[in-house]
Amino acid sequence: MSNHEFLRVAVEDGIATITLNRPPLNVLNIPMMRELNTVLGSELDHDALGAIVFRAEGKAFSAGVDVADHTGAKVAEMIRLFHGIFRQLAATDALTIAAVGRAALGGGCELACFCDIVLASDRAKFGQPEIQVGVLPPVAACLLPAQIGIKKAIELNALGATIDAAEAHRIGLVNQVFPADTFDRDVDAYLAPLKKLSRPVVRLAKRTTALQVREAMLAQLDRVEAIYLEELMQLEDAHEGIAAFLEKRDPIWKHA
Repeated sequence: MSNHEFLRVAVEDGIATITLNRPPLNVLNIPMMRELNTVLGSELDHDALGAIVFRAEGKAFSAGVDVADHTGAKVAEMIRLFHGIFRQLAATDALTIAAVGRAALGGGCELACFCDIVLASDRAKFGQPEIQVGVLPPVAACLLPAQIGIKKAIELNALGATIDAAEAHRIGLVNQVFPADTFDRDVDAYLAPLKKLSRPVVRLAKRTTALQVREAMLAQLDRVEAIYLEELMQLEDAHEGIAAFLEKRDPIWKHA
């Protein structure tokens, strides 16, 4: 399968591998998110797949969405494309698997944790630091309470906490933790049994198991998206936090 500027895509034995390839940190900007939407929406034959696996080149799985794309002229397009990725992932019956070797932060954490299965190296970190730049993580707001409980979800989303792979595994955010030195081989070994299963049966098992959770999550995402665009982005502090980050200074909050 042809590659894109920021992604490598390959399909073998019923498993599609999408490799994030915008080093060093795989920051998700609007063009990269547009590519992800295209790959998930029209390039993959979902009915022929047992799984879609996200992997990454560089120093991080993904450090999140480009802060510059949160600015007033871009934010609506950014949200449309970013949430489009999750709406398409929710629509597929193929298993979605994230192989997180290093940091997954912000939108990168949301992408990883939205997947049905998360495999992490013991050097991986997970966190939602958006609050530090005056915004919030809309997908994590919908996703994490059901995954890890309301108290841990609020700690991550409203305080911007970052946790290591062991803690992520303990609270149920991660399925398996593998040594960093053998991570790629261990992920391949984890995927090997999947190749021996009936793909349509795997897809039906995933669909029936995830049906209620995914439907509720998508309904909530519509509401949170409206709050993000109509309330959060009307706050002076949201624009101050983004400007301060881009100008490499501390924000001056007006609490308004």
